Amino acid sequence: MATITKDFTKGSIPKQLLWFTLPFMASNALQVLYSTIDMIIVGNYVGTPGLSAVSQSSMIVNFATMVCLGFSNAGQVLVSQALGAGKKKELNSIIGTLFSLISFIGVFLSVVILLLRTQIMQWMNIPAESYAFSMDYLVICSCGLFFTAGYNMVSAVLRGMGDSKRPFLFIGIATVVNLVLDILFTGYLKWEVAGAAYATIIGQGVSFIFSLFYLYKKKQEFGFDFEKKSFVPNKQYTKMIFSLGTPMAIQSGCINISMLYVNSLVNKVSVVASAAFGVGVRIDDIFNKVSQGLQFAALPMISQNIGAKDTERAKKVVWWTLLYSGIFTVVIILTYLLFGKELFMMFSDDKEVHKMSGEFISAILWMFPALAIMRGSNSFIQGIGNAKLGMVLSILDGVVLRIGLSWLFGIALGWGFYGFVLGYGLAAYGCGVPGFIYFLSGKWKQRKSLADSI
Repeated sequence: MATITKDFTKGSIPKQLLWFTLPFMASNALQVLYSTIDMIIVGNYVGTPGLSAVSQSSMIVNFATMVCLGFSNAGQVLVSQALGAGKKKELNSIIGTLFSLISFIGVFLSVVILLLRTQIMQWMNIPAESYAFSMDYLVICSCGLFFTAGYNMVSAVLRGMGDSKRPFLFIGIATVVNLVLDILFTGYLKWEVAGAAYATIIGQGVSFIFSLFYLYKKKQEFGFDFEKKSFVPNKQYTKMIFSLGTPMAIQSGCINISMLYVNSLVNKVSVVASAAFGVGVRIDDIFNKVSQGLQFAALPMISQNIGAKDTERAKKVVWWTLLYSGIFTVVIILTYLLFGKELFMMFSDDKEVHKMSGEFISAILWMFPALAIMRGSNSFIQGIGNAKLGMVLSILDGVVLRIGLSWLFGIALGWGFYGFVLGYGLAAYGCGVPGFIYFLSGKWKQRKSLADSI
C-alpha cells in the first residue's frame, strides 16, 4: 500500500498541500472540460436551443451525481481517519461497503429520474424550443449514472488514501473518449444533442471500467481484495457512511435544487437568457471546480491529522488552504474582468448571448471571495466529520439564501436576469462566513474522532 497511501501527519504542510492539490486541480479541470465539450460542440453544431438543452439537463443529472458524491465523500473521510489512526486492516471492509452502497444509490437515482422525467421537465420550465433536446439528454445520461457514481466513489477512496494522480488518469481517459465521440456523433453523424449524451455516458463507462481493472491489478497496493464476501456491506460501516453521508448528500442536493430553481426563473425570461445562464454557470463551474482541488487536497490531510489527534497540524492545513485559495481567487477575478466575453464566445456564436454575458459577469464576481473562504472552512468541517453542520450551512446557502435572494433581486426588486445571478452568487456567504467562524471558535475540539469508532 506504500505506493498509493500517503502520510500527511508529518512533513511540510505548504509543500504537501501544493503538490497534492495540483493533480486534483487538473482532474477537476478535465472533469469540467468533459461536460464543457458537450456544450461547445452542441452550441456550434446544433445552436442555441441545443446549448440550452445541455445546460438544463446536465444540471438535473449533476444533482443525482452530487448526491452520490455526498456518500462517497463520507467514505473518503472514514478512509482518511482510519489511516491517520493507523487502522489499515479495516480499510478492506470500509471500501467494500462503500462500493456496494454507492452502486445501489446510483441505480436507484437513475430509475427515479427516468420515471419522473416528464414532471421534472415541466417543473424546470424548459423552453419549448429546447424541450425535445433536453429530454433526449436527460434520458440518455440518466442511464449512465451507475458509471458516474462508480467513478466518483473510486476517486473518493483514492483521495482518502492520499492519491491524487490516479483520479487524474481515470478522468483523462473519460475526457479523451468523450471528445472523440462528441465530434463523431454530434458533428459527423449529426445525432445532435443525443450524440453528446451518448458520448458522455460511454466516456464515463470506459473510465469506470478501466479504473476497476487497474485497481484490481494493484489490489495489494490499493488495500481491497475484490473478493465477493468483501462487497457484503458491514453493518457498522454502513451505519457510519449513512450517518455521515446523508447530511453530505442533502448538502449537495440542496445546492443543486436551488440551482435548478434559479434556472427555472431564468428560463421564464427567454431561451437566450437560458442559454446565457447555462454558459455562465458552466464557466463558473470551471473556475469553481479547479479551485475545489484545494478542498479535495485539504480534506484528507485534515482527516488524517484529526484521526492522529494532532489538531494543531490540522488547523495549519486550513490556514494554508485559505492562503492558496485567496491567491487563486484573485486570478479568477482578473480572468473574468479581462477575458469574460471571450469565454462566452467559445460556447456560442449567438450575439444576443454575448450581450447578456456582461450582466452575468458583473453579478457573479461578488461570489468569489466567499468561495475562497469556503475552501478552507468546508474542508475542515468535512474533515472532522461534522456533516450535520455542513448540511445546515448548505441549507442556509442553497435553500434560504440562493432561492430567497434570487427571488428578491430578480422578481421583487425587478432586476431580472442580473438579479437572479446576483442572488445565486451572494448565497455563498451563508456557508463560507459561518463555517469560518466555527473554525475560529474552537468548539470543534470537543468532538469525538470518527476513527475512535472504526
